[in-house]
Amino acid sequence: MPVSEIAIWSAMLGGLLTLSAVALGDALSSRSLASVRNVVFLLIAGTSCVVMTGLPEVFFPALPGRLMMVLKAGLGPLAGAMGLYYLSNWLGGVREDSLVHRFTVMGGAVLLLAALALAAVATRVAPANFRDLLMLAAAVNMVPVLLALLAVRRAHQLGDPLARWMAVGIVCLAATTAGLYARGLSLPGLGLGTWLVTALVTVSYFLIASVLALLRNQHNRQLARLSRLNQGAEPATGLPTGAALLTEVEHVFWRTARRGGVCTVVCLHISNLYELTDEPGHGTEHQILTTLAARVRRAAGFRCVVGLYHPRCFVVVITSDKLTEATLEVVTRLRATVPMPLSVMDAKQVYLPFSPQVGMGVVTLEPDGVTPMEVINQAERRALASVGEQHPMSEHDIATTPAALE
Repeated sequence: MPVSEIAIWSAMLGGLLTLSAVALGDALSSRSLASVRNVVFLLIAGTSCVVMTGLPEVFFPALPGRLMMVLKAGLGPLAGAMGLYYLSNWLGGVREDSLVHRFTVMGGAVLLLAALALAAVATRVAPANFRDLLMLAAAVNMVPVLLALLAVRRAHQLGDPLARWMAVGIVCLAATTAGLYARGLSLPGLGLGTWLVTALVTVSYFLIASVLALLRNQHNRQLARLSRLNQGAEPATGLPTGAALLTEVEHVFWRTARRGGVCTVVCLHISNLYELTDEPGHGTEHQILTTLAARVRRAAGFRCVVGLYHPRCFVVVITSDKLTEATLEVVTRLRATVPMPLSVMDAKQVYLPFSPQVGMGVVTLEPDGVTPMEVINQAERRALASVGEQHPMSEHDIATTPAALE
């Protein structure tokens, strides 16, 4: 094998090893089955590609010829079977499209049997007849490519946003399969240009497939995290809200009353939360809430109760033995950091400036026998009055003053 060709296949091997290392890092960090499947597929499919290049025989001339024949005949169809099965899972499995799930899983099972049969025949075939067996393996290995292309095309038609990018990867896979088997069969008339293109499309396929797998796994993990949110938690910020918040505040009041301390309830009312809803960035209030929640958490510290009374109103409950300078410092930090300007991204990926109009209401009391909702409502009324003093009313301001309790 010429030195220039060795360099091409070695560069391809380096790219595959890099992608495998990234996938392994993701598997170790996330510890999910999907990430482990991605690593296994990269290792087996990548090994089948490297074996077809003839690079192992160059670096390790003492490798048994029979072993290499078995690997060249059976490893490619085995990788194709795994790829079809994993593609079915990536596309959502039976819950998304039972038809695609059936023909990918059935196709994978048939390919697995074909891979075992080809490997078994390779253990007994004469070296002079191995070329015919390898041509059969090449034909078998094109089947998963066609099935995968049909599967992603149907998924795209059904609305999968990542399917069309996977279709680009499958096209690269088709070119990879053709080029590598052409190298394994030593077809005449092909030179360094063909091998360079083959190496490039091979790395491109694995790169596209790995990135799409990471994106889908990340999305699935996010959905799983949201599905595990504690009852009463607000999804965008993870803060307790509604009855869950009132329960936490009631517990803090009870605990503080037992030791004879005081509680300071701070309400931060964001009057212009929906100011950007008329802009192209519909739904930017979730980005704003997430940023403001992080600011409130950081300013309040980990010992305070932080919650979201309703989308416009954050609640912070500070406990102490008496009203101290530390409590006043927390209030000062909240007053200084929460109203700072921020940027949100709209649907066109354009950053829009946003300046929160924040009103603050503070109530300090001895919590013995006090109803949490009554105190929070009192603090919110003060916050609303503070907003009216600091900022003029606009069409985005909605009167949400809580009614007095009977």
